[in-house]
Amino acid sequence: MASKQMLAAAAVSAIAVVFLPALASATDHVVGDGHGWTLGFDYAAWAESKQFTVGDTLAFKYSKSSHNVAELSGPDFKACNKAAATSVWSSGEDRVTLDKPGRRWFICAVGEHCRLGMKLNVTVLPGTPAPLQAPAPAPADPRARRSLSRW
Repeated sequence: MASKQMLAAAAVSAIAVVFLPALASATDHVVGDGHGWTLGFDYAAWAESKQFTVGDTLAFKYSKSSHNVAELSGPDFKACNKAAATSVWSSGEDRVTLDKPGRRWFICAVGEHCRLGMKLNVTVLPGTPAPLQAPAPAPADPRARRSLSRW
């Protein structure tokens, strides 16, 4: 009975070793920290002070009656071309998972907010690979057991 408990504990530990580093490495970035997603904040400086990796989340917190979040391409970001948005969120508490490496561009598409500086671009780095697992032990060769039993 005790050996079954020890085996179960070892299995749980092995699973934790494999999966916890990947889970622990994901970061929830509240855009603008305590300022949130609003006018009058330097999002370029904020983004430069952070490191974004695959699996991280951007949390946009804002007044939904005053702002929104729109994602678009790099050239449309630069031009504040809100009509070219590929996604738009407007809940006031939007979460965007950074699911692949590369650049991502976000603006507020309300009025002239983008032109007034309410825009954010981030560079997403590849995630940390999960640690390599040790190969499972090879099953015992049944012929080897028979030859030992002859002795």
